[in-house]
Amino acid sequence: MSETLHPPRSADEPNDERRSGEELESRLPKWVQPRQDHRSEPPDAPLASVEEVPEQPATQEMASGVHTVAGLVANFHSPVEVVAGVVEQLILETRKRDVLEGEELDREAFLKQPFVRDAWVGAWRETLDPDTGGLRASVLVVVAPRAIGATTFALRLLAEHTAPSTPLVKLQADWNSPSRNRLPLEERRAFQLDLKDPDTDRVSADFLASLGKHAEHLADCGSNLVLTVAQELWDAPGLVSRPGVQVLRLTEPPAAGSVVEAHLEAGGHHEPAREIKASTQARSQLHGLNAVEAVRAVHRILAVWEEHRLNQQVPSLLRSGAERDAAKTFEDRVLDALSDWRGELDELFGDRTVASGRTERSLAIEDRYLLLALAVRQSAPVSLVSAGARQLQAAVESANSGPTTGSAAQAPFAGRGLRRRIQDVGATVDGRDVVLFDRPAYGRAVLEYVWDNYEDMRTPLLGWLAKLADRPDPTDPVVRTLASLALRHSTREHLNKLAELVASDLLGAVLRTAVYDEHVGRLVWATLYQWADTNGSAPIVVSTCRLVLADPDVGSAVAKMAVVRLRRVAQRTNDPAVRQSVLTVFEELARQPKGRPRLVAEVRTWQQAENASRNGRSGNLAFLALMSVDGPGLPWLLSADAPEIDVQRALAELLGDPDTAVETISRITGWIHSCAGDADSDSYGQLRDQLLVPLRGHRMFQAGMDLMQALTGSVTAQGVNIAEDFYQHLVGAPFHKLFVPDGTAR
Repeated sequence: MSETLHPPRSADEPNDERRSGEELESRLPKWVQPRQDHRSEPPDAPLASVEEVPEQPATQEMASGVHTVAGLVANFHSPVEVVAGVVEQLILETRKRDVLEGEELDREAFLKQPFVRDAWVGAWRETLDPDTGGLRASVLVVVAPRAIGATTFALRLLAEHTAPSTPLVKLQADWNSPSRNRLPLEERRAFQLDLKDPDTDRVSADFLASLGKHAEHLADCGSNLVLTVAQELWDAPGLVSRPGVQVLRLTEPPAAGSVVEAHLEAGGHHEPAREIKASTQARSQLHGLNAVEAVRAVHRILAVWEEHRLNQQVPSLLRSGAERDAAKTFEDRVLDALSDWRGELDELFGDRTVASGRTERSLAIEDRYLLLALAVRQSAPVSLVSAGARQLQAAVESANSGPTTGSAAQAPFAGRGLRRRIQDVGATVDGRDVVLFDRPAYGRAVLEYVWDNYEDMRTPLLGWLAKLADRPDPTDPVVRTLASLALRHSTREHLNKLAELVASDLLGAVLRTAVYDEHVGRLVWATLYQWADTNGSAPIVVSTCRLVLADPDVGSAVAKMAVVRLRRVAQRTNDPAVRQSVLTVFEELARQPKGRPRLVAEVRTWQQAENASRNGRSGNLAFLALMSVDGPGLPWLLSADAPEIDVQRALAELLGDPDTAVETISRITGWIHSCAGDADSDSYGQLRDQLLVPLRGHRMFQAGMDLMQALTGSVTAQGVNIAEDFYQHLVGAPFHKLFVPDGTAR
């Protein structure tokens, strides 16, 4: 079969649903055409098994059109080898496409994770075939509101009701729009895919219709696919169940209290689990939380438990009287951590006009800046907190349309002293002038309250946080705060604002923390894909992808998304500095044993594409990066362990392009010097002979002369002049009088 039926497509090409379905089947030979619909055939149609089996017991009719046969057989209405050929052919054709990739989950480890299905018992039962215990349909679409645990429902369903030997694969929807063409097809796989991004995952009636054909192919392969779709993306009225595709709706999450208790017990935290279960107030605080909020509450409870244990370990003699009197119980701390503090914050950020005789709780404007600075830092020297508050105030004032007045700068000095103000907003100051704001949950609530209720504060707040960050480190609390606020409403608006305010290295660290978040990660990846088109935002894309690929534990699907965006940057940018930064990332990837196959795949995509120039820039950079990989004797790309790529063709492409020739010659000279210094090896001769092939090609004269010029003065361990040696092999004897090794005509 021709290898050009489905040329590889890059992930950034537009999807075309018209290529799916009948187009593939029309190109298959007649002897491997897929089976036709047999639902109209009588139930007693001839049966054929995959292999010969002894005479079977008589079939027992269970219901109209349903038969059971003892023993494991597969029922087809056509010759077995024909159907098997169809499946193999479909899988082969699918592999030639740029299909979605995913991570294989550890089924046993996943089944050990806590799971509460109380609200989903009925829905769970609807998905199952009562006779087989397997899923009713090859494709299941779960439509649900966000954050109620639909992904967990889908994965757990596959883990419990597919064969134990079936790989469980969580796919990454790295596409512009849902397309059947991008869905993988493999034998005996259980796929799960989230569709949550409003810009790239909106489900159409056409896509759902195409899933019917995909469901048939999955059934032939013994595989399943479960899609979880955010409710607001399911907007076409005709999206209903159809043959092979079941649509299921989830409406509510499991009880939050049960989720929290299950997670605490599963983690071995039995004592705090008992405390939570015994606290009516704590369970009341948990009531109404969705699944995501419940899991986050678990993390807060564990943090509070650790604080409580540490506090109890401090000898009472070392505590002040006020500290002993104000010691909080674990329940008090939990209630603080689970509270959203809206009532108190409404008072602190309310109108300063109060009724006679009431204590004034509303904070002065400068104290509001101070509270925000404390909410970010938690614990820091007083001078640092004060400076942060002043910077925020200056940022807000400069953001106003009119000029600031002198009275605005004098107002804080005319107010209360700094220590009194710090105490008024709930912090303490020790004898070394170090302020401690030991209310992490409260600090988070303060920041979110201001963000939600003061829209005009959002831009200056982001700018202030960007300047406040000490370093582009994902563990920095300022970096975490930037990520949580900018992505709080799961929109691109504030990510675009961050791109204007934040340096690329810092924003890369912010986004590095966000791409792994199951709720906003897809949004961040989609935004990075858009930013890759513009020179101004391209450095941010490179910085983020560099941090992702530097993680030794990065999964293949996430790594592919990073490489796709770097590829897009390489294809679109006209900035040499940005192009060099992509090459630097690729070189770092080449030094990782797990990273090299990703670069090899990039080179193959370039060499196999019908339009090689489409992926040329990225493929060129990937090959240049692989040239930097050392090896004993011959370079790695020319060694016995070399990957299956056409090295000589790649060298010819690079040497023939003025934009890449200089970098290529530099790397080739490195190869030659490495081999030429080995006195006990003939690797230099082998390398020279392989390099002569591309250098003798069309339009290689200038590259050959430049290479010989770069090799001037170099000799092998045996004393051979390398430039002269290449000259003798490259330039024919009749031309020796016309050209000398330095490239000048006689």
